[in-house]
Amino acid sequence: MDLELAAAGLDPRAVSAAVAAAVAEDLPGEDVTSAATLDPARTAWADLVARADGVVAGLAVAELVFRAVVGPDVEVRRSAADGDRVVRGDVLLSVHGAVPALLTAERTALNFLCHLSGVATATSRWVDALAGTGARVRDTRKTTPGFRALEKYAVRCGGGLNHRATLSDQALVKDNHVLAAGGVVPAYRAVRARYPGLPVQVEVTTLDQLRELLDAGAPEILLDNMSTAQMAEAVRVTAGRARLEASGGLTLERAREVASTGVDLIAVGAITHSAPVLDVAMDLRPGGTGREPAS
Repeated sequence: MDLELAAAGLDPRAVSAAVAAAVAEDLPGEDVTSAATLDPARTAWADLVARADGVVAGLAVAELVFRAVVGPDVEVRRSAADGDRVVRGDVLLSVHGAVPALLTAERTALNFLCHLSGVATATSRWVDALAGTGARVRDTRKTTPGFRALEKYAVRCGGGLNHRATLSDQALVKDNHVLAAGGVVPAYRAVRARYPGLPVQVEVTTLDQLRELLDAGAPEILLDNMSTAQMAEAVRVTAGRARLEASGGLTLERAREVASTGVDLIAVGAITHSAPVLDVAMDLRPGGTGREPAS
């Protein structure tokens, strides 16, 4: 599992810690419902089944939950892979173990899988909308606290690109930085002087600011809350001298309209902060029943 998570660009220790915290959140004691109603010796298979069409992300995380709760005797079989497009009724993962433990793990496993698959699915809708254009959808730092790495992984599963993961790996000069520094060029030059090798992007709200930055040699510029006409003019003025990213209140319905201006990237915070879950359920196979109440 560690190798799989590392290959996906995730820190295995951080993912394991997130799983442990989620399990502990549900189990300060025992699962009283399962303990009261189920035979601890009964084993069964359960299937995680898509209840809607979408893109899968988080299967390894869901598996980690089952392994943590069910224990070393658990058996897991995957019928899909992260990044796969699935349809309603598809089995994504099957797990075998003691029935009480399966039901104890169910909601925590699904919380991870449904949320991450929702992010991947939301991202894929933007990818589909931009197909055939030169623009790519990119995420932001508008993520669930503590879940940024997982959500950005889900964005990649959906076909999107990641922006910076932390405040340290890239500079993003926004409006308040510009105001405090006395303008877009002074702000850009201050970052470049202090961190000469660091990627830097500067946010602009006007074409005049864009022209100033182009003259200063800024390599990446964020066009914030510009109209379609302004973005098209920004692309014309830039003429390939910098990479341009559109941002601010963009909707899926406007995706191709914005892409048609010629911008390189489209920043969409909603793919992480507002993605609806992908509906996935766990179905216990026949035979995994409870026990008769004691007489």
